[in-house]
Amino acid sequence: MTEGQRREICQRALARAEELRRAGRYQEGIALLADLLRYGVDKAQVYFRLGNLYFDAGDLAGAEQSYKRAIAEDPTHASAHHNLGVVYRRRGDIARSIKMLKKARKLELRHPRQVPLTPEQKSFLKRMALPMLAVPVLALIAVLLLIYLLTRLI
Repeated sequence: MTEGQRREICQRALARAEELRRAGRYQEGIALLADLLRYGVDKAQVYFRLGNLYFDAGDLAGAEQSYKRAIAEDPTHASAHHNLGVVYRRRGDIARSIKMLKKARKLELRHPRQVPLTPEQKSFLKRMALPMLAVPVLALIAVLLLIYLLTRLI
């Protein structure tokens, strides 16, 4: 099986696991993602989603372990750091929670997530680019014109 095929299977399984999580069928989602780890692709994301399932199921130990594994796979995974901080807060370990949440925020700033845009969103951004650029330029021209007129009056 090619890596592309494994990635496709992984994406479908992640989507299915999210459906199961939203439906409250946590154990099915956990089993699906645990099995998915054998493909060896997108492991950080798989562990992160496992953590979400464990957390929603009320298993804080499982959630903590999964988020830590996600961080081990991808140390820049800001969401895993954030959710681990939430687990610590839920357990009452405020100091570790604050530390983890601060680290998550720093990672979000250093490594922002790139969200793929739909064709409709891309089209909208292209249509709005010129007006969005024109507003500050016109404001600058207005300020310069105002300064010019004021200096002519003096």
